[in-house]
Amino acid sequence: MNAFTAIDTASGTAAAPALHAEPVAQFVRLDAATPVFAAEWDDLAAHAAEPNAFVERWFLTASAPLADTSVRLLAIRDRGTLIGLLPLARGSHYGRLPIAHVENWLHYHAFLGGPLLRRGHEQAAWTAILATLDADPASTGLLHLTNLVEHGPVHTALLATANRPCDTVHRIERAMLASDLNPDAYYAATVRKKKRKEIGRLQSRLAELGSVTTRRLPETGELDEWIDTFLHLEKSGWKGRAGSALACQPETAQFFRDALHGAHAAGKLEMLRLQVDDRTIGILVNFLAAPGSFSFKTAFDEDFARYSPGVLIQLANLGILARSDIAWMDSCAAENHPMINSLWGERRSIVRVTLPLAGWRSRALFHAARTAERAAAALKRSPAPEPAA
Repeated sequence: MNAFTAIDTASGTAAAPALHAEPVAQFVRLDAATPVFAAEWDDLAAHAAEPNAFVERWFLTASAPLADTSVRLLAIRDRGTLIGLLPLARGSHYGRLPIAHVENWLHYHAFLGGPLLRRGHEQAAWTAILATLDADPASTGLLHLTNLVEHGPVHTALLATANRPCDTVHRIERAMLASDLNPDAYYAATVRKKKRKEIGRLQSRLAELGSVTTRRLPETGELDEWIDTFLHLEKSGWKGRAGSALACQPETAQFFRDALHGAHAAGKLEMLRLQVDDRTIGILVNFLAAPGSFSFKTAFDEDFARYSPGVLIQLANLGILARSDIAWMDSCAAENHPMINSLWGERRSIVRVTLPLAGWRSRALFHAARTAERAAAALKRSPAPEPAA
């Protein structure tokens, strides 16, 4: 194992002894991105083994006000080059069990949790990350990693370097768009004929109300108005009534504004807008992270729900297949989402993994937690007892 130095930028003191200067592990606050570090971060994202818009600088900087004081970035450098970046937080409960642990930090509006790892340095980065957490007094018990792409470069490198149990404790599959077909051919090959006829009828009925157009966000001039329109549409629908719309809380509305402005400035924002005459009835936000992309948020006017504006704007979104720089799009949708699953044929497996940190106590906690999880899963699978006669 390589020697390393872990430095906490808040104190400037080394968290572990070093035999030599490489690799270097450094804890950094989310809001402490100097111009030099910002440039390093952007370069890492551009050369990541696995794209993840939700760990890019513009997204995490916008997310910082949503984080508690335990959240910090773990940055790994090898011979001066940033090769890994992982946002971390501490937790007091593992499920229902009172087990302290460290976990990758995600908030409700972040849909992928893998770290940014430089292509070609995946195993070296994971080795340094695990060694740093093993030695860090603030990181105890278990390491819990949520929303990893199963068997992707990040997950594969972790399994190869963990040198300890690394259990998959949860798995879902969500819709993904990935094809060499052009948009029209993909639509014909993927969506069943009966549904295509139904969608055609909806398009015809909607066209009876006015001129139906789909617009893409221009490069300059309209972003704030598009953001305002999205927030209004989302809050006017069921999410607003449930209190979960972004605009229901000032901090989440500001996060959304900041994230979209950051993505736009980085050239990584795409927005689509479905209109009937001058009325917007649907709006879609995508994040681009070549060669991948992420369908982040959708909102629609519920007065037009009978015309399925969410489906119609996703048909326009198939245009992403025509881009030479984008090979796939992650839906970021819930598992078995009926709308997007009916339009996109590919699936992406997303897992949560747990592994123990160094020490016998952490190993004992890990085995206790996994035993409890397996017992709970077995109980859930057990058939209900027959009622007494």
